[in-house]
Amino acid sequence: MQIKKEKRIIVIPYYVIDAFSNQLFHGNPAGVCILEKPLPEQTMQQIAFENNLAETAFVFQEEDILRLRWFTPKSEIDLCGHATLAAAFVWMNEVYPDCDKVSFETMSGTLTVNKAHDIYTMDFPRRMPKPIMIPMDLEEALGCSVLETHLSRDLIVVVESENTVQNMQPDISKLTSIKDVVGIAVTSKGTSCDFVSRFFAPNIGVAEDSVTGSSHSSLIPFWSKRLQKKHMTAKQLSPRGGTLHCKDLGSRVSIGGSAVCYAKGTLFL
Repeated sequence: MQIKKEKRIIVIPYYVIDAFSNQLFHGNPAGVCILEKPLPEQTMQQIAFENNLAETAFVFQEEDILRLRWFTPKSEIDLCGHATLAAAFVWMNEVYPDCDKVSFETMSGTLTVNKAHDIYTMDFPRRMPKPIMIPMDLEEALGCSVLETHLSRDLIVVVESENTVQNMQPDISKLTSIKDVVGIAVTSKGTSCDFVSRFFAPNIGVAEDSVTGSSHSSLIPFWSKRLQKKHMTAKQLSPRGGTLHCKDLGSRVSIGGSAVCYAKGTLFL
């Protein structure tokens, strides 16, 4: 019996990068696909679903413009920090090893990443959250007392202490009742650093994100004002954990971190 070979049309270099850490199995893993040309949105969504990571980044060149898009397993997202860091890491180490700066065109405008030694510093939009009433049932869903809540793209939830952030055990299914936000960032002033957080986004297919750069577009200006500091160090207290070097630039924020490559491979479509 003759077996018919399946014809592969598209071959895509694929990487898994642990972002916001210099150790494997820490930080936040992101998939990075380097494309010769854009793929249909449905195909990128299917790849992200198949990869089943919090984010898969797609990088492709259009004339002189380098574009970057991010997909969770469920949907495209407007801004992702760890997948941007991961994409920059791949671009500067695998595609153009002598490069120490890259600018991506994204749904959130131009995002520039600079490399200095093993730190990749991203220039991100600043999203100062505004105070709102504490949503009904939020405390029950989180399993802890809430001091205050603020809203930007994400819901910023202030709790009593770093210990509260570290030890809370939220009911993820109940958090899905919080609508019209991308995710929920639970935060407090830190004892081991300037401020800490954890991030939950079940409505876009991410129960708990390991290290979330995009939420720091809001957390940085929020804590900068509270602490009266421009330069800060933040930690995300997920099981994998990660460290972010933060600066409030006024109209923008900078977010820095390390990264390490876990896997290199090839996708066949």
